[in-house]
Amino acid sequence: MSFPLYRRPGGVAFLDDDFAYLEMLADVLPERWAVRLFLRPADFINTLQQEPPLWDADAWRHREMLDHWREGRSLIPQLLQYWQSDGLRRFALHRVAVVDYSMPAMNGLQVLDELVNWPGARVLLTGRADEQIAVSAFNRGLIEQYLPKQSAEIGQRLTATVEALLLAAHEPYQQNWRITLAREQLAVLAAPAVGEALQALSQMHDWVEHVVIGDPFGVLALDARGQVVWLQLETAERLPALAELAQQQGLDAGAQQAIREGRQLLDVELLLALGLPAESARLREAQLLCSRPALWASVVQLPDTLCPGERLSYAAYAAARAHRQVEEHASPR
Repeated sequence: MSFPLYRRPGGVAFLDDDFAYLEMLADVLPERWAVRLFLRPADFINTLQQEPPLWDADAWRHREMLDHWREGRSLIPQLLQYWQSDGLRRFALHRVAVVDYSMPAMNGLQVLDELVNWPGARVLLTGRADEQIAVSAFNRGLIEQYLPKQSAEIGQRLTATVEALLLAAHEPYQQNWRITLAREQLAVLAAPAVGEALQALSQMHDWVEHVVIGDPFGVLALDARGQVVWLQLETAERLPALAELAQQQGLDAGAQQAIREGRQLLDVELLLALGLPAESARLREAQLLCSRPALWASVVQLPDTLCPGERLSYAAYAAARAHRQVEEHASPR
């Protein structure tokens, strides 16, 4: 599945014994990344080893939401509450660790081996003499990627590699959220064209976090400024049923026909999920997101009162960490 069912940003931690190299990374890495730069293995290990209990606690909150959903509670209000109550804590968890192999105190693989139960992706930077070691580590599943540190295009390759890992699905969350989706919905989402279209929408609207759910079918997404949108998704098989809902709400024949043809969608299921009266449902302009399989979408901006807002946004979190410094000794988060 090319479009993750759940995705959010996370930090990137670098470890290298070359101070100048870390300073160079501080200048060239994308500003949108939350980056920490470590000079000492002990500080790097200590920081990341504090995270597994925090990851476990966050995963438990997701499972709790799904348990409540099984009991009949709507997912959308639960997710909105999660974003509000969590604040910025989840953004502080690191998704990727990048470690130099050749260091005097301990090599990069020894450092990564110390990260017991840390669930992030691991990237090893190697010298010319270390490539076979890196290949062996990759084949054994000890690292996700390795990059030759002295490559002429290391900056671009490193950025592309880390960006791909940040955008990839985090498998435990992927499995959790899969259960809300029907087999037919999963089949639609598995189509490469659908994944590409959803990814394009995500980039267009600057989504930094999203959850794909099946009840109702759509994507609840949070942008970098802390605003929330609902992307309603409808398959061809669902349009007649949505038109019937429109008839029940007293909409005229023209509106019902517009729904059947995929020109407009009714947001009634979103309102019901939010505990609002169905009578206030509105028609929304629809777009054909994908023709094979046929999938229509409409974007609904949720009111500010339901959004985390700028103060709890990823943009605010990243801005507070925009001044990057090499950490030469242990420091609090």
